Amino acid sequence: MQVLVTGGAGYIGSITVEKLIENSIDVVVVDNLSIGRREAVQPEIPFYQYNCGDRAKMQSIFIDHKIDVVMHFAASALVGESVENPALYFQNNVIETQNLLDTMRKFNCQRFILSSSAATFGEPEYSPIDEKHPQNPINPYGLTKLINEQTLAWYHRAYGLMYNVFRYFNAAGATETHGEIREIETHIIPLAIGAAEGNHLFTLYGNDYPTSDGTCVRDYVHVADLADAHIRGIGNLELNPDGCYNLGNGDGFSNLQVVEAVKKVTGMDFDFAYGPRRDGDPAILVAGSEKAKTELEWNPQFFDLEKIVESAYLFYKKTNT
Repeated sequence: MQVLVTGGAGYIGSITVEKLIENSIDVVVVDNLSIGRREAVQPEIPFYQYNCGDRAKMQSIFIDHKIDVVMHFAASALVGESVENPALYFQNNVIETQNLLDTMRKFNCQRFILSSSAATFGEPEYSPIDEKHPQNPINPYGLTKLINEQTLAWYHRAYGLMYNVFRYFNAAGATETHGEIREIETHIIPLAIGAAEGNHLFTLYGNDYPTSDGTCVRDYVHVADLADAHIRGIGNLELNPDGCYNLGNGDGFSNLQVVEAVKKVTGMDFDFAYGPRRDGDPAILVAGSEKAKTELEWNPQFFDLEKIVESAYLFYKKTNT
């Protein structure tokens, strides 16, 4: 079996590639390196610096490799940026994805796994959020992911495409070899770790949400657990060829609790400030993942927030010494 991983040099993509290799699955990686890093992909893995929506270049990959499954991680994924520049998001996330799907059709590649998002749900009507929850995204990023999901449903109906969709909540943590390294970081855990190390002032966006301490509540799921779900999805395609799954730990932690966890793990206190709410941020996002646990037999190994933070901190220390 050979799996094509788009966005395979990025944070979640590179860790999924790592786990695929550990499971003796052949991998081909495509990444335009707009955010991903070439060094995140092992040198022996076939790598192509392409846009995944470039039909001509992608066709060359399907000619040169017998691709059985496509795992699609390549996307723009910043909520605030999507509000400020929706055109970028509809281009990168919708048009590029459809081009990729049509290239697959040309080569009769009928198995697809989509990295989606809890942003498709919008403001929760109840919590935890299960797969039956209405999808009403409140930002362009979430809308582009929902369009992807709807496109897959129609391609399944019309062309027989088998797909699994994974909507995860807040990916976090690291393995020993891969983690979050970005020129512009927006995720709370690496930002708080950087503040603990004295690199910058840390800001929490919004302290007037209807939560216990006024800050946003999120469900943090370790990236290795996400990778495991995607790999399980390969075997699940035949049984559930249009499966959609929410992935999370089922527990919510506020932004302030994350700050306290970082302080405890690093052993360092640091000052932080409160800023205004970010556009498009719901107050609470917590996943109900019983469907994934039942159908995929997915059992996350990282439940404790401090353990997730610790893995991120160990990776930070390893890459900044």
